[in-house]
Amino acid sequence: MQSIPVDIDGLFEPYCILVATRLIRCIDDNASTEVRYWTPEDGRPDRLGEYRAVYDMRIDPTKVGDAKVFRTWGWTGTIIVSEDIKEALERAGVTGAKFQEVTGPSAISPEERERNHKLMALADQADAARSVFWRTLGKLDEEVIIPIVVGGNWPARRQMWRVIHREHGRTLLVTHGLSDFFVVDGVEPEPSVGFGLELALETNEPQAHIEKSWLLLLLERVGDEIAEHESVREKVKTGFLSMEVSGQGMPEPLLTKEGRVGVLLGMESSTLPGRFTTPAGEVRLVTVKVLMPAELAYLLEHGTRGRDELVRCFAQDGQEHVSRAWRRSVV
Repeated sequence: MQSIPVDIDGLFEPYCILVATRLIRCIDDNASTEVRYWTPEDGRPDRLGEYRAVYDMRIDPTKVGDAKVFRTWGWTGTIIVSEDIKEALERAGVTGAKFQEVTGPSAISPEERERNHKLMALADQADAARSVFWRTLGKLDEEVIIPIVVGGNWPARRQMWRVIHREHGRTLLVTHGLSDFFVVDGVEPEPSVGFGLELALETNEPQAHIEKSWLLLLLERVGDEIAEHESVREKVKTGFLSMEVSGQGMPEPLLTKEGRVGVLLGMESSTLPGRFTTPAGEVRLVTVKVLMPAELAYLLEHGTRGRDELVRCFAQDGQEHVSRAWRRSVV
């Protein structure tokens, strides 16, 4: 262990951070519910051979020796402690720690394990197929970490997004899971394209931290609307659709008087294909264009004719599907 002194604003007592530095290669792949490794296809040669995911971890105690505090080689986010240290921490009333047994048999049944294997295999296939397509659009960013949201109404109950860097300083954000296979309790999982679409939001504004940007927030909210409402999905899969979402946390120029933000879905693009093919079927790539308040008002007032006029103006102005928070309205 390392003990590193730290200063905390407003407090004068001595504090320190304890760092567990010892690594032990002891994860039991067979006893754990599921382990996945980084492969050459993942595009991360620096992580090759390390664990990409570990579910319901189990370790081999014979490889630990007398170590009482350590991290597992290849999967360092978890700290392993001995039983006596766990009990001492609990007696001391230490907060912020969550303990989970990592020795002994797995709590999962052989049937559940087999189902999880099938789910993981389908997830890998879907991820790989989409990633191949994303790389045709630009440089797929492997460094930006956007946490996966587990649950919700997305087909495989996992919400993911990817970042693609394109020519001329453009950044493309895409949903990565609306075309997942369906997960239904009690039903054997099968390959599918889920909702049959993914969303794409592109900008040419500089983005220092895309994972914290209003663009990701907007894409999340539009994705949630798509996932929750079948009528919305069906319209998006065949043509144009406009909608409004909450403007909380959005740039002020985009907000309507009601604090909402309008978007136009399904605009054609001269630089993005409208569809791509996966082994499970064809997927539509739906563009998301953020509207200025005046443009949204114009669309609501004039309907289809107003929408077509907006699309014409966007194309004439050279903007097409690209979204910006700081621009003039085209109407």
